Amino acid sequence: MIASKILSFYKNLKLDIPLPEGVGAMNPYQDENAFKLCSAFYKKFYNDKKQRRIILGINPGRFGGGVTGVPFTDPVKLEACGISNTLKKKTELSADFIYTMIEAYGGINKFYSDYYVSALSPLGFVKDGKNLNYYDDRELLKVVEPFMIHCINTQLTFGISRKVGFCLGEGENFKYLKKLNQRYRFFDHIEPLPHPRFIMQYKRKLLQQYIRLYMDKLTKPDS
Repeated sequence: MIASKILSFYKNLKLDIPLPEGVGAMNPYQDENAFKLCSAFYKKFYNDKKQRRIILGINPGRFGGGVTGVPFTDPVKLEACGISNTLKKKTELSADFIYTMIEAYGGINKFYSDYYVSALSPLGFVKDGKNLNYYDDRELLKVVEPFMIHCINTQLTFGISRKVGFCLGEGENFKYLKKLNQRYRFFDHIEPLPHPRFIMQYKRKLLQQYIRLYMDKLTKPDS
């Protein structure tokens, strides 16, 4: 089953490399409680052998995947998925958008039966107590690139369609993934999507317009 492959991947996920000074990595999969929640999620929605498309974000944040172990899923959204938890019920902007989009897609069960969500770096980074994107620190990008390539290649063995890979972020994340894809041919095509945080922080009044854009792209059949 795909769930067992996913959980084995996360259980063994480690960054055994020195990071730039002042940069720390978040690894919820080494926390017993977080991994228990993560396990419940993947066993509930991925206990099959169905092929899915992949959506790749940047790297997890402190209030979403960085604590729950489930990408773009904060403790409140985890409860919406039917998985109760004792984590602090703090919401994350990106998760708010993703789950609004999931509702428009047809609901949690339908979405996760069609899609697998991850990030170029499945582990998040912090600096000075704030989230840090892998591409915001040149030295960080240099040292984590082999880790990210390994993670993408491993996750492609989870029954992931290689016809199209969806990228969250139309700027640096898309530019970097596109460059990697030219080198390693992960996918036939990379399709960028506006990043959820950008939408919620700067374009919230156009929320429904962005939801429709996501629906147009995510429901389009492979060509």
